[in-house]
Amino acid sequence: MKASAYILAAFVAASALASCRKELCYNHWEHAPSAKAYFDASYEREWERDYGKSWEENWDGNLEFGYDSLRPAVPNGLRVISYSADGEKSEYNTGPYGDLVPLFEGSQYILFYNNDTEYLVFNDIDEYTMATASTRTRTRGTYSQSHEDEITVNAPDMLYAHCIEDWNAERKVEADSLDILMQPLVYTYYIRYDFTYGLKYVSIARGALSGMAAAVYLNNGTTAEDKVTILYDCIKHDSHIDAKVMSFGIPNFPDNNYNPTKAEDETYKLNLEVRLTNGEILDFEQDVTDQVHAQPRGGIIRMGGLSISDTTGLKGSSGFDVDVDGWGDQEDIILPL
Repeated sequence: MKASAYILAAFVAASALASCRKELCYNHWEHAPSAKAYFDASYEREWERDYGKSWEENWDGNLEFGYDSLRPAVPNGLRVISYSADGEKSEYNTGPYGDLVPLFEGSQYILFYNNDTEYLVFNDIDEYTMATASTRTRTRGTYSQSHEDEITVNAPDMLYAHCIEDWNAERKVEADSLDILMQPLVYTYYIRYDFTYGLKYVSIARGALSGMAAAVYLNNGTTAEDKVTILYDCIKHDSHIDAKVMSFGIPNFPDNNYNPTKAEDETYKLNLEVRLTNGEILDFEQDVTDQVHAQPRGGIIRMGGLSISDTTGLKGSSGFDVDVDGWGDQEDIILPL
């Protein structure tokens, strides 16, 4: 009786194990005949596109950083969306470099983009030809009072994307292999404000770049026609103020080529607002259309000849310089109580 019980228990355990292994290996999509692919992602870490400036070869050695320091980092993860010919949509999150993902059987469109953004807003994602990325609004009262013609926004986060327009997936045990190149859809403008005098009076600075694209299409990298103004904070240095500002680039711009006459009617302006140490707020603005036209997707924009007079910088301070040098030796004076 005892031997029979052992044999029966062993048979039941073996049957359960076989059942589990069968369910794991033959019914799960990763191991069973199904439509799937393993993708291997690489990244084009470009912060600007060269349209004749050749910044990488002609880098300004007086800048406090190198060309490569502006290259964007690899993201933390990716979103993979497949669109079937019947209008179905499937979304999957993966690591940044590669993973196995389920697909629809038959013809489909596959979209890849990084999913670790903070300020980006994805619109019309259900239809791949209309899917865009825009950025969140940002307000600044002192700027908006005198500039009511454009919506003001945050600079976008870094965005990479890749699309496969027509992929035919078959139902089989082996997974297909896809090599994809994640390309940037957001670029960086290094913006520099050069002062000839009076920078010592500045305590805080912030800027604005108007006329930039409000959104970018994920399927082909073309920017939208709508325009926005990007608001950003700046950093004060000993001789200048600067900022590294991300943008989709200029409006209505195709990703594969650029015709300078295409956007010759557009205007781009660079703004700088500074708060002085005496509390005064000053506003500088300059037309930078020529610079932006020559650099539709990232580059270097400079605004020079800025100056703050001593009269303005010392206003409200009774003309006393906050520097105590030259006031003589320190002397303690005891006041009678």
